[in-house]
Amino acid sequence: MSAAAANPIRKVCVIGAGVMGAGIAAQVANAGVPVLLLDIVRDPADRNAVAAGALARLKKAEPAAFMSPRAAKLVEVGNIDDDLARVAECDWVIEAIIERLDLKHALYKKLEAVRRPGTAVSSNTSTIPLGKLVEGRSEAFARDFLITHFFNPPRYMRLIEVVAGAASDPALVARVSAFADQALGKTVVAAKDTPGFLANRVGTFWLQSALNAAIELGLTVEEADAIGGKPMGVPKTGVFGLVDLVGIDLMPHLKASLTSTLPADDAYQAIAIDHPLIDRMIATGFTGRKGKGGFYRVNREAGKRREAIDLATGEYRAQIKPEALPGAAQKDLNALLALPGKAGAYAWAILGPTLSYAASLLPQAADDIVAIDVAMKLGYNWKFGPFELIDRIGTAAFAARLIAEGKPVPAIVQVAQGRTLYRIEGGQRQFLGLDGTYHDVVRPDGVLLLEDIKLTAKPLLKNGSAALWDIGDGVVCLEFTSKMNAIDGEILKLIGKAIPLVVGGYKALVVYNEGSAFSAGANLGLAMFAVNIAAWGEVEKLIAGGQMAYKALKYAPFPVVGAPAGLALGGGCEVLLHCDAVQAHAESYIGLVECGVGLVPGWGGCGEMIDRLSRLRGLPRGPVPAVAKAFELISTATVAKSAADAQDLGFLRATDGVTMNRDRLLADAKARALALVEGYVPPAPPTFRLPGAGGKAAMTLAVEGFQAQGKATAYDAVVADALATVLTGGEADLVDTVTEGDLLTLERQAFLRLARNPGTQARVEHMLTTGKPLRN
Repeated sequence: MSAAAANPIRKVCVIGAGVMGAGIAAQVANAGVPVLLLDIVRDPADRNAVAAGALARLKKAEPAAFMSPRAAKLVEVGNIDDDLARVAECDWVIEAIIERLDLKHALYKKLEAVRRPGTAVSSNTSTIPLGKLVEGRSEAFARDFLITHFFNPPRYMRLIEVVAGAASDPALVARVSAFADQALGKTVVAAKDTPGFLANRVGTFWLQSALNAAIELGLTVEEADAIGGKPMGVPKTGVFGLVDLVGIDLMPHLKASLTSTLPADDAYQAIAIDHPLIDRMIATGFTGRKGKGGFYRVNREAGKRREAIDLATGEYRAQIKPEALPGAAQKDLNALLALPGKAGAYAWAILGPTLSYAASLLPQAADDIVAIDVAMKLGYNWKFGPFELIDRIGTAAFAARLIAEGKPVPAIVQVAQGRTLYRIEGGQRQFLGLDGTYHDVVRPDGVLLLEDIKLTAKPLLKNGSAALWDIGDGVVCLEFTSKMNAIDGEILKLIGKAIPLVVGGYKALVVYNEGSAFSAGANLGLAMFAVNIAAWGEVEKLIAGGQMAYKALKYAPFPVVGAPAGLALGGGCEVLLHCDAVQAHAESYIGLVECGVGLVPGWGGCGEMIDRLSRLRGLPRGPVPAVAKAFELISTATVAKSAADAQDLGFLRATDGVTMNRDRLLADAKARALALVEGYVPPAPPTFRLPGAGGKAAMTLAVEGFQAQGKATAYDAVVADALATVLTGGEADLVDTVTEGDLLTLERQAFLRLARNPGTQARVEHMLTTGKPLRN
């Protein structure tokens, strides 16, 4: 067994405390692994100031770099001069210093003298070939060396490109890759040692093509983003909005790197044009969102007017809403490309060259089309990868247009001969190789995706908002399928049907889906429709039905495991509160947010939170602390910023599991459910001792204090009063026993009372219209 295979990664050293290095250190700490963060000495009086300053900034970063305060405590700071010998304590050293080969060489020479044999050493470089990085180093160092290219911000960007050299130890590369996958939550894409690797190679070409074409065709930035954004499956920011987000000043660096390292005949060399406008924007501080503005800006001197830059004059003007594209062109790439005038021309000016360029990278930059597609989807948030886009156009149509323009047809498109680049065969997704045959898309061990199950299976039950799937080994998956997975009557009906189905032939149930949100809460639109026609019986039926469905899940004679990822708000949070266990993706944002729209939790969330908080470690015992904490969390619509934060707040139990890699969530949840099967007994219904009128008076006093400080509005007080009534037990007192059913009744009453109030109706309408809370 090699040293690499024998040594697990128990401690990591990150050298370089800039934006990327510090962010990588934070993500390692989020995985529960201690980190030593080192940088140079700038101040002899405070030798750790650089790394310490970076750590301080990480703690205040928005979006948050750390998933919890506990993670921040795992980062220890030091400096290269005094502490480099401590890399001997570490199992992986990540170099993230400035992109200068001479400085990296000097650091590696020092590292070689102090590191343990078998310790992985990697560079986060995005520009320097691996072969150049290991020049002058020993065979042993080269064997333990690789490139691990993270994307910014390291906590949230799922892609990591791993580049191994000819001398790299395969076992060490596998160990680092497994850690990046399972502990850091990254999707590992194997890239070859070529300039820009995969995502930045294609991404830089795409951005440059889009910028060049917009200027050449005389488009506004708004027109360009409307054409080159959502219709192509690109984030709604579009091209110019994306460049503003990542920083306009990054473009010249990427361009300089690629033009200096790519062959002279590479297609990128021909489009790497310098634009005086870009140079002027950078020189004057207009570098995007991090600067004074970018292609877009908010002009505060003009009353926060939203402005965009004129690409011809370089002057800012009020944003102009572009003319809407025809309906078909919003979803059909061929319809988009067929549009007359500038719209169709601009779409092809982006897609034609970019997709051809991506295809030309086979096999020198990647072994197969899957690697490039994954890199672009995760590295640049494309909905479809380049080869998936070619399939949407059609390989024959794509080739024909290139031929008509006298342009070369990429080898993989020639090999396709009109066939698709991806296909489903026997329920297995396959990709076309340069050898002309199809190969299975192979998932890593431990990855189970519902999208794969659906290729061969039919749902056990299905309606317009939910489905039940057999995911093997006697476990059923309940999937929400409504918009934003908002919970409605159809979902509640399917929960009711799921119980007898599982009892009749299965062992356990997992609540999971692969949407961007686990559930954004109850379907407020349907509720508001019922309110507008005064169908109060329907509103009460919805609340009672939800309470009944959730309690059926809680007391089902089999284990129920919730598996959230993304938003789990309101009714989505209440689903989790009723599960026997939760296996949450690390990036789960959980909270009871009903007060923000003038309501209270109506599906059992109040009682479940009191019960859960009464067991929360660190909270004083007795009836008042748990109720007070529940009031604080619910009245302020607090949302946990991660699964770890949700455990600290009490939305998740300390015993609930956290999965770092989104693709592993379903498999982990299924395993958790199966582990609960043997000897499973449903929970006993809780009873409560609640503080009654005295407790409510204390809460009212607190709200009045917030009102006096301007932190709470008049209607906040109305909603808080209704919530306090529920949480303190209504007419009950400390000597009374309050049942779970009593609290459900109080919830229903409070919900319906608030739903009739015009203040709540205004909040709901405003949320549905603007997506933002109304502070009335």
